[in-house]
Amino acid sequence: MGEPGADKPGRSRIVAWALWDTGAAGISAIVVTFVYSVYLTSSVGRDLPGQVSAASWLGRTLAISGLTVAAIAPVIGVWVGAPHRRRVTLAVLTGTAAVLTASMSLIRDEPAYLAPGLVLLALTAACGDLASVPYNAMLRQLSTPQNSGRISGFGWAAGYCGSVVLLLLVYLGCIAGDGPTRGLLGLTTEGGYNVRVAMLVAAAWLAVFAMPLLLTAHRLVGDTEAAPLRLGFFGGYRRLWRDISVEWHRDRNLVFYLVASAIFRDGLAGVFAFGAVLGVNVYGVSAGDVLIFGVAASVVAAIGAVAGGLLDDRIGSKTVIVGSLVAMIAAGTTLMVLSGPGAFWACGLLLCLFIGPTQSAARTLLLRMADEGMEGVAFGLYTMTGRAVSFLAPWLFSVFVDVFRTDRAGLGGLCAVLLLGLLAMLPVKVPRRM
Repeated sequence: MGEPGADKPGRSRIVAWALWDTGAAGISAIVVTFVYSVYLTSSVGRDLPGQVSAASWLGRTLAISGLTVAAIAPVIGVWVGAPHRRRVTLAVLTGTAAVLTASMSLIRDEPAYLAPGLVLLALTAACGDLASVPYNAMLRQLSTPQNSGRISGFGWAAGYCGSVVLLLLVYLGCIAGDGPTRGLLGLTTEGGYNVRVAMLVAAAWLAVFAMPLLLTAHRLVGDTEAAPLRLGFFGGYRRLWRDISVEWHRDRNLVFYLVASAIFRDGLAGVFAFGAVLGVNVYGVSAGDVLIFGVAASVVAAIGAVAGGLLDDRIGSKTVIVGSLVAMIAAGTTLMVLSGPGAFWACGLLLCLFIGPTQSAARTLLLRMADEGMEGVAFGLYTMTGRAVSFLAPWLFSVFVDVFRTDRAGLGGLCAVLLLGLLAMLPVKVPRRM
């Protein structure tokens, strides 16, 4: 593991870095998960002609977006090897995501707007995922081996808090209520106006919280003008293949870790993706209460990320990951044999408590395993491998449901993914902590 620069930035730049995640996570919650995607399927595409439903088109769109990210992320990783290019790339991707999100305010609730609405969604989701490559690589410029865990945890916690606050603002201001006007702002629902205003709020949220990092990133360690990188798209892949070959012969543990982390990170995503479905369909949680649970889950995950970051710097990233996965598997297995909303709340929040530390420590461990100057490539591969196995948790969830003929069994499929990631993680050798 290479030595980071000795002159590390102060708290203000760490806060600026974390605030970017506050803005980006909020966009993900509003655009991809809770508001805009639901608007496209339930309102814009409600009377869509033909045999293919709006929900099916949404699934295809997100699949294409994911494949695009998997194809481009490694090249982005090569490009942002130089710290200066991280700042430029992050600014371009963030600005593009903000403009695309604002453009969603033009999408009316008519079937003719479904196609452009889906295109905007796909491009915004792709920009958000690709922006995580230079953003994560900046952690090297902000931290030392002694404090990278707590800084990573702080960033994850800021992201969770951002998604909660923006979701509450949008819901209370633009969405809540029934009838022709919605929210505390009294926005009309005609033409989907209330949701379209929410998209402007989300775009402004991203721009405001991303600005501190974009304005101060040039002051980070190593951010000097880089020599021009004369690589085309396929040239980037040739460079990437060369770097992977060198790493494979030098230390295969990084490659093994990328595979292991991709598996257990997909399990974490599956817990969030299917948690609400299980709560309503299996454990009797009402549709209104499951939204409250979602807010509580994000707050608990944020607390876990901060606590896990502190533990990370004391006992090591791998120990945090392994311990958290064991705890999640135990909580998930326990929930499978229990019933009722109380059991769902208790075990569900316990699961979320360990999601934050796992996500934070996974990022920190990759940083510690990557050589100095190779963090951009490493995080590009981190994003690519995550996308490559993103089918695993949904597939095993559906397989367990079909085999055992009950939705409850789907939780067993998610636990199986976490167990597979845990087993893949155990033989990974991590660098001796400094």
